[in-house]
Amino acid sequence: MSRKLLKFLILFDNTSLLYFPGQFLTGRVLIELQDDTPTLGLHFHVVGEGVVRVRSPGQVRVCDRENYIDFRMRLLGEPGQGPQVLSPGIHSFPFKLGLPLGLPSTFLGKHGWVQYYCKTALREPNGLTHKNQQVFIVMNPIDLNLEPAGLSTVSGQESFKCEIEHKFGVSCVGSAPVVCKVTLDRGGYVPGESIGVSATVYNKSKVTIKSTKAALTETITYMARGKIVNTEKRELASLTRGKIRPGEKDAWINEQLYIPPLPPTNLRGCHLIKVEYDVFFIIEPKSLQKEVKIQLPIIMATYPLKTEGDSGTGPKSGTHYPSTLPIFRPWLEEKPTSD
Repeated sequence: MSRKLLKFLILFDNTSLLYFPGQFLTGRVLIELQDDTPTLGLHFHVVGEGVVRVRSPGQVRVCDRENYIDFRMRLLGEPGQGPQVLSPGIHSFPFKLGLPLGLPSTFLGKHGWVQYYCKTALREPNGLTHKNQQVFIVMNPIDLNLEPAGLSTVSGQESFKCEIEHKFGVSCVGSAPVVCKVTLDRGGYVPGESIGVSATVYNKSKVTIKSTKAALTETITYMARGKIVNTEKRELASLTRGKIRPGEKDAWINEQLYIPPLPPTNLRGCHLIKVEYDVFFIIEPKSLQKEVKIQLPIIMATYPLKTEGDSGTGPKSGTHYPSTLPIFRPWLEEKPTSD
């Protein structure tokens, strides 16, 4: 009678598959057999890696990789030991591993990823090897309460702002400028919150401003062999207001720019992939002249700022607390924005 492997599974005790650095990765490898089965060993391998793969216009492939976890163990059998016979029925082999501190969060991009998974292999004396693997998710949280004080407004002062003067026209000599001041309510947020954008635009020039726009953007930079090999920039959310004629003013008063589910800033612990977020305030003239962009970098975190009177016992209204990590994002297939 031929032997038959009915089940060969990796089962985590945490069914959400979401883990934080420093936690224990625990579970079991489950095997169900129909007949007596000789085995040489059951091997278990935990892998955490960052990978970048980019093809240049000339189809030259550029790759780089770094390892975060490379843990191997035998759940059954010893080196040099003869075959062991597993009886028909269900067999369970537990595993336990403490995840290192400082692991970067799971991430999936077009040209690279940070991924964690377990692999297992059951070897038979006849040379047949049964294999399986299971992905798990790591989230390295960023708590805004532990970040620099400059990320929040202090004592009512507006701490995150930018002001410019720009002159339109072929010859700027003697022409009056457009004066723009932009303020964000703070410099750090979590997905599910909204960015408060305030701005004043005074058009002292003779050129009509077609529109003003606030846009939240994500920039992903891929590194390989110490060099930047690809950069993606995407617009995630935006607000737009209409024209401003010469001599007129327009004011944005705490306009709300919603933040969709996003991975945190910078993938701390990863040296191959950099994730950055910015709010751009864009002034577009009603002419062939180049638009004016004001850039305000922000931090995207996983835990929000606590407000006065917040006991910390319950979630903040309107905030998406992490229960899963958004690694598969629908805009990955969208066309990147141009610089």
